[in-house]
This record gives sequence, C-alpha cells and structure tokens, in this order.
Amino acid sequence: METMGRHVISELWGCDYEKLNDMEKIEKIFVDAALKSGAEVREVAFHKFAPQGVSGVVIISESHLTIHSFPEHGYASIDVYTCGNLDPNIAADYIAQSLGAETRETIELPRGKGPVQMKKIEAL
Repeated sequence: METMGRHVISELWGCDYEKLNDMEKIEKIFVDAALKSGAEVREVAFHKFAPQGVSGVVIISESHLTIHSFPEHGYASIDVYTCGNLDPNIAADYIAQSLGAETRETIELPRGKGPVQMKKIEAL
C-alpha cells in the first residue's frame, strides 16, 4: 500500500531569538513555506505567549504545518505533514533556514500505510 502522507518532525536548535519571539514573522515564514512546497493554504492561526514564545498552525488542503517556539532556549519544534505528492521537506528546510537554525534533528514518518500492529498491555 502506498503512503497517504509524509510527516516531517524537526527539532530546531540555535535559532534566532528575535525571530522565534515574533508572531508575525513566524506566521509569514510558515505561510511562505507552505506555498513554496506547492500547498494550498486554508487557515492560519498563531498565538503569542507572554513573556515569550509562539505557537501556531497553518492548515493546508494537504494537511498542516505547526510550530511551538521557545525563544529563551533558541529552540523550536516544528512539524510539516503533507498528503499527496507534496514534499514536506521543502517547507521544513525553508522554515529551518528562515529561523536561522544552527542544528536540526529531523525524522520523517510515512502516514496511512495501514493498521499499526500494537501489543496489548495487560493492566496490573
């Protein structure tokens, strides 16, 4: 069975503090990332925390892009999930570069390949 989607999860370290704490800048980076990957943007929702940090989501026809930023640590957790023929790495690479990430740890998960076989855990 072919995959229904691809999900990229990235840990971004050494990012620019000012960028990580600027909701409007992050929103623009994420919308631009979605468009660069060929996605169709549907909805955008971001929130600025006090005293610092931003969380947000860009809903695309093909799924979503999300972020949780921790400017005080120069850290952001992002994920880009796309269905169809879109490559989520295009958006994830653009985001990492735009936030000035010095270090990046990334995994990519295929989604929708079929039921996951899980072991039943007995209650004690």
